[in-house]
Amino acid sequence: MRIEGGRLLVAGRDAEALAREHGTPLYVYDLRRIGAQAVALRDALARAGLTPRVRLAMKALRDEPALRLLRSLGPPGDPAAVGLDACSPGEVLHALECGFLPEEISYTGTNVSERDLDVIAPLPLHINVDLLTQIDRVGRRCPGRALGLRINPRAGVMRGHAQSLYAGARPTKFGIYEEDLEEAVARAAGHGLSIDTAHFHLANGMLDDELPAFDEALAVAQRMVRRLIAAGCPLKEVNVGGGLGTPLHDGERRLDLNAYAGILARHFGDLGVAVGVEPGELLTNEAGVLLAEVVTVERRMGTTFVGLDCGWNVMNDHRLYGRDLEYVVCGRADAPPTQRVTFAGHINEGDDLFGEDVPFPQVAEGDVVAMVSAGGYSQSMWTDHCGRPRAGALFFADRASSVGTPGR
Repeated sequence: MRIEGGRLLVAGRDAEALAREHGTPLYVYDLRRIGAQAVALRDALARAGLTPRVRLAMKALRDEPALRLLRSLGPPGDPAAVGLDACSPGEVLHALECGFLPEEISYTGTNVSERDLDVIAPLPLHINVDLLTQIDRVGRRCPGRALGLRINPRAGVMRGHAQSLYAGARPTKFGIYEEDLEEAVARAAGHGLSIDTAHFHLANGMLDDELPAFDEALAVAQRMVRRLIAAGCPLKEVNVGGGLGTPLHDGERRLDLNAYAGILARHFGDLGVAVGVEPGELLTNEAGVLLAEVVTVERRMGTTFVGLDCGWNVMNDHRLYGRDLEYVVCGRADAPPTQRVTFAGHINEGDDLFGEDVPFPQVAEGDVVAMVSAGGYSQSMWTDHCGRPRAGALFFADRASSVGTPGR
């Protein structure tokens, strides 16, 4: 996206004009950005001497146009192709419908049930298991199968509300702890399961400044991986998860993908295994904006509220992950901030606020506001709370054509 003549453009198109034509709230995506980010990450890993396995975390964005774009980056089954990280049977079935092979899907679910296994067990996709008891469940259904082990190094680089939810000092619902590795290997062996992947997730929204902490956290993960190899596990892949962020605010430094890949190479490059990365934010954030109409501007007890025609049901990244947003008046995109406002949604809940005390230009009812860098963990996480419908969506693969999905 860029500003031209004072107006915000997305995929070369005037954002406000798109909102007037198609209605709001409206997501607009430039799919070329998703493809460019995926290729950049894949190439950085290869330059570091690694065998890359790049997969999109489907929960970030699962709309068919985006998946079809990724599907086009490489032939099915080719090592250079971009695969998918799925976490539910529904995501798996959707991936298959969009042309992905089961072998290109890495399934990392949590609290996997027998009903889940009814769908995923018959397929030759790769399953990562994150609890000792889940090893037994998969082993009973699929004796002799190869699987991945999700480990928890009790270390991580987390930002926002996601702190400590994946890996950290406090107990979490994810992953095998180091003191339980021996038992995990024994349980797998008891079912004839072979552990061919070590999987972990250490980051959330990681930018360049967090790389030293990530490097330090990887030391624990590396130790656990080497313990699995020493125990005789035939590892083919170390899957380092996702959590790679994108800059949004002044002063934030973009993640140096070459430096990131170099860190991975120092820890795992001598193992002779593929390195899997499963980002969501990195691939999707900068590809999308959410457009909304201003329906109220009112000063209340010293605070200016800007009310929008959307709520956290269509944009809950801030609510769930604590990620602050950036806003632009589409028709005056280069206007300087002259006030501080609070952006409020139309959900009948007191905490339906997108941002508080935000520097912003003068704005009036009827203006169209863009929430930028909103491509990930937004459109796919819609709910119908208060009976509010999902936002519309437009996907542009170039500057000449688009594909729409049903909205209001």
